Amino acid sequence: MNDNFCEECGAQVAVPTFSPQMHKSTSLNQNIDYKDQCQKCGADATQIDAEGFCLQCGFRLSPRDHDHFEVMILPKLAACCNRGLRHHQNQDFVACAEVGNGKAYVMVVCDGVSSAQLAELASQAVAEATCRALVERVNDELITKEAKHERDIMRESIELARDAVCAIPYTKTQSCDDPPSTTVVAAVVMDGVARIVSMGDSRVYWISPNGSQLLTQDDSWFYEMVKSGKMTEAEARQSPYAHAITSWLGADAENNYPSTIEFKIPGNGYLLLCSDGLWNYAPKPAQMEILVKQYSHLEAGMIARNLVEYARACGGHDNITVAVLSL
Repeated sequence: MNDNFCEECGAQVAVPTFSPQMHKSTSLNQNIDYKDQCQKCGADATQIDAEGFCLQCGFRLSPRDHDHFEVMILPKLAACCNRGLRHHQNQDFVACAEVGNGKAYVMVVCDGVSSAQLAELASQAVAEATCRALVERVNDELITKEAKHERDIMRESIELARDAVCAIPYTKTQSCDDPPSTTVVAAVVMDGVARIVSMGDSRVYWISPNGSQLLTQDDSWFYEMVKSGKMTEAEARQSPYAHAITSWLGADAENNYPSTIEFKIPGNGYLLLCSDGLWNYAPKPAQMEILVKQYSHLEAGMIARNLVEYARACGGHDNITVAVLSL
């Protein structure tokens, strides 16, 4: 039988496999913590054993490939994407690439807008389209040895990604008529400079023992209220709009324009891109530096994995994505 649901109770027992197209990836289902809520009877995590069986009803929780995947490009460039513990679906996606045999690197993190339809498809479409477009444009720069319009390649890539997400078919329903949408943050590192483009509240950090920085600015209601002085951080955090974003990529966001940043890399350190599933637990650069420093003896893949596990240990309230480039 190829059905994805139990004939007796209707519980989901399998889903189609997931295969990232833009990058080398390793699905590490054997390393996933199965201790999530039982999909059949609703028993809590304490009733799920190490092999994924529910101790109350005997149903086995089968992890989906998209729930957790890792991108291993090089020892210095890798990423990890995980569903977390509270959401039923992973709506994050990540894509990374090496260009020109180490002359440049591309990293993209997307966090699907959960209130929109098909957010998981939106994040994947935008991450892959942005990564593909950036690789092509960086290759052109390497061949022509010209970078006269450095920020233009970032915006051009986002425009192509916008076309990709707007092409996703969807049907309006009574409960949701918002088209597929996602946030996006991307970086190109070449010739000692990081070019960054951002829409939404995923972030880029520079982590270094000589000084760590948050390089992006959140497109969020919270940030705008605090910046304008209308509310303190404590007041804004209590609002139901605290996690509302003000910029995203989707068919209903035609007037939003991405922010672009150029950062001259000052020395050795880590460029870290992440969704709010991680940074909500360590928002300040000093806090993120302390986390990364614990794993600085490890390769990028293990750093990314350990940061994801940290967020899960803190509660895993959101999907979690981390991309790390060691420089």
